[in-house]
Amino acid sequence: MLEFGTDGVRGRANSELTVEFALKLGQCVARAIKGSTFVIGRDTRVSGTMLQAAFAAGLASRGVSVLDLGVIPSPGVAFICTKLRLPGAVISASHNPYFDNGIKIIGSSGTKLSDETEAEIERLLEVIDDDLPENVGTISDASHLVRDYVGFLADLEIVGSLQGLTLVIDVGHGAASTLARSVFESYGSNVIVINDSPDGTNINAKAGSTHLDGLRDVVISESADLGLAFDGDADRVLAVDDTGEILDGDFVMAILARFLKQKNALRHNCVAVTVMSNMGFGIAMAEMGISVIETDVGDRYVFDAMERHDLVLGGEQSGHVIMRDIATTGDGMLTGLVLASAIRAAGMPTSTLATQAMTRFPQVLENIRYGGDARARLGDHEISAFIEAQRALLGSEGRILVRASGTEPVIRVMVEAKTEETARSVADDIATVIKG
Repeated sequence: MLEFGTDGVRGRANSELTVEFALKLGQCVARAIKGSTFVIGRDTRVSGTMLQAAFAAGLASRGVSVLDLGVIPSPGVAFICTKLRLPGAVISASHNPYFDNGIKIIGSSGTKLSDETEAEIERLLEVIDDDLPENVGTISDASHLVRDYVGFLADLEIVGSLQGLTLVIDVGHGAASTLARSVFESYGSNVIVINDSPDGTNINAKAGSTHLDGLRDVVISESADLGLAFDGDADRVLAVDDTGEILDGDFVMAILARFLKQKNALRHNCVAVTVMSNMGFGIAMAEMGISVIETDVGDRYVFDAMERHDLVLGGEQSGHVIMRDIATTGDGMLTGLVLASAIRAAGMPTSTLATQAMTRFPQVLENIRYGGDARARLGDHEISAFIEAQRALLGSEGRILVRASGTEPVIRVMVEAKTEETARSVADDIATVIKG
């Protein structure tokens, strides 16, 4: 039985994430989240309509009506949930390949479910319940509501004119494919869109935020000011500067933190990031007089910290950036618009602005495929003792983070050090011990 990870339920479509499971999940969600209407959107992968139909049927069988938004970025679903005060769901596996899919549930406040609600849904999935009501819900086309989301993005107060900027947008054949051009052109920028021909199987395929080489090539060949790459559901963004250098979420947040502070809009002079953020980010923030709160990996934990401390900016190195005064979740297009506005306001090349914003410590990431219980493997005494010994060797001149992924069957190893060679050596040694 699939369980909730850091970003909903995810698995291989039609083998792990089946129609039968999606139907049952819809029924259980209807029981756990009270309401008469639900909104559902999806990305462009081929299994999306199948799984959405099954999930929607599960809801309808419990008397809940469904508004079908069609293809829309997941932050667009969150926006509409907030606007209509209705719960919703996104059928997407984000940055994963097309053969994977997922179901992410969103509350009527536009945020992810609490751990308690997810646990209740998981409990209900184990219960056989054939006592269905006589009244059933309806499933209606509500794709016209996507225009409300586009209108919201095209009228952001914090984003000024982007005239004079040339932007290259890689939509990864995903959910932003039909929307990105009009959104960015509405602010006057010159826009070049690539990878905007989804066929159901090419989502994220050598495109989007997980494959930046193509974007880098176009940015350089077109002498563009900035490149932006979204993942399949467009809730995160990575950037490429005018010289072709990659700007991850840390660089994006560093630029945005500086931009917001200059506008006296960075409430409490504090940002929230996960433990995966680079050491250089924390140093840069300290130099700017900005405090940093660290959370567990996952944008839900970042948002929770932002709520507790009343912060306006937070996110992940992977490109999930949350601007809490504007949206309830990470939004790639929103973040890209504000980043472009910060660049235009600075009046300097993106590469220069990024260099001023922060200096990145060498960081090595290893993803180790592991089909067993990853958490139990990391709890092995020999492995944990070896990792602690490596931490002691690095001392204050480096950092090690080893964790089980919440979205894939992998163990992630991250090592930072003063030199690339040291970081690579430590990461390789840890990976070897984990693999056994």
